[in-house]
Amino acid sequence: MSLANIGVVGLAVMGRNLVLNLSDKGFRVAVYNRTFSRTEKFLQGEAAGREITGAESLEDFVAALESPRVILLMVKAGRPVDAVIDQLRPLLSPGDIIVDGGNSHYPDTERRYHDLKAQGFRFLGMGISGGEEGARHGPSLMPGGDPEAWPLVREMFQSIAAKADGEPCCQWVGEGGAGHYVKMVHNGIEYGDMQLIVEAWQLMREALQVDNDALADIFEHWNSGVLDSYLIEITSQILRVRDADGSSRVDHILDSAGQKGTGKWTAIDALEQGIPLTLVGAAVNARFLSALKSERVKASSLLQGGSEMAVGNTDEFVQQVHDALYASKIISYAQGFMLMRQASEKFGWQLQYGDIALLWREGCIIRSRFLKDIKAAFERDAGIENLLFDDFFSTAVNSAQTGWRESIVAGVARGIPLPAFSSALSFYDGYRSAILPANLIQAQRDYFGAHTYRRLDQPEDAVFHTHWTEDQHEEKW
Repeated sequence: MSLANIGVVGLAVMGRNLVLNLSDKGFRVAVYNRTFSRTEKFLQGEAAGREITGAESLEDFVAALESPRVILLMVKAGRPVDAVIDQLRPLLSPGDIIVDGGNSHYPDTERRYHDLKAQGFRFLGMGISGGEEGARHGPSLMPGGDPEAWPLVREMFQSIAAKADGEPCCQWVGEGGAGHYVKMVHNGIEYGDMQLIVEAWQLMREALQVDNDALADIFEHWNSGVLDSYLIEITSQILRVRDADGSSRVDHILDSAGQKGTGKWTAIDALEQGIPLTLVGAAVNARFLSALKSERVKASSLLQGGSEMAVGNTDEFVQQVHDALYASKIISYAQGFMLMRQASEKFGWQLQYGDIALLWREGCIIRSRFLKDIKAAFERDAGIENLLFDDFFSTAVNSAQTGWRESIVAGVARGIPLPAFSSALSFYDGYRSAILPANLIQAQRDYFGAHTYRRLDQPEDAVFHTHWTEDQHEEKW
């Protein structure tokens, strides 16, 4: 058998399916897994009859690759990635390419990129989204790292990626950790999308007192309009699944949401960058709160909630919740692109935001019609400061505003938690306010800590301090 075009380390679900995807596109693949029995099972099963070479050792694995070697790591993020890289170093030659396709934290990718570059190796950190189905039939790929490596693997990875309007959902993101950074933000937005959907579900369920079949119909209908997306689609399908006794399966699932940490990374990074990513933060905290199951059960018998109020017009209310979901979704993406813009300026990545929207249009978890509108906004103005400044999105939010507010009022009156809806609206109201009460905060800071303040009627670089507890006179510092 000829030498392989690419080697894949790690044959868990994502690794196996990417190997099969590569094989489908005509690439010869070598595979290695720490446990050789998994490799044997794969070669005798799904990979049988294909040009896929299994190796029992890393030495044999590397020897099976053509030069320059391209090795895709599909192993658990963190120390396992470093461990495999350390094992590979003595076996590789200058110019060989290592691609980390896991959910690595972007600072780790930055470190590995510079470390390997100094040794003559080329490193790419490539975010991959789409789960098992995407990996097998076309994922969203977000490559970053060494720009010299990208031309050598571009055709290969673009061939296995999902396509949107004929364009591969795989475009160069930027140097260093840019690819994994964009994937991190993707995952944060994913957290937000999921939280918004479950808030819409709970609000309609409790306010309308309808079953999951009726709600599945609503989500299915929404999926034919501006909310058309993978997550809306699967929500309608989930709500129709029944247990053997005919009851709704989702109602038997423990209401404690897990997480792998990428949403938390996004929220923490936003704090460090000074960007108000309020909706993703609310979504992450909602998962933390859901994990406090025993405390919530205890609190439910002690703490009172809102009143049960009848909904006057069912169709009107459903439209209001639809508008709240749509407007909040716009805010979530606007915040996500704000964060990426800040990171791009900080790290010098020169991110192309329209291309990033294209990357997410197919193959990934947050794929939706909505992303086409985002790409169009950046095509109209590549340097736009915020999506809310685009006429399409400002008009959409303004039109949805009444339903958005009414939905939150309905939730508050009934004691239904709506952290994502509410944080999105609070951001919107803060962002559209020419004057905020932060002047009083700054006065307080100056009072107890002499932190000074600036005045509206003075030059921007002039700072002042008031002697608040003495004669209250103001002096310029």
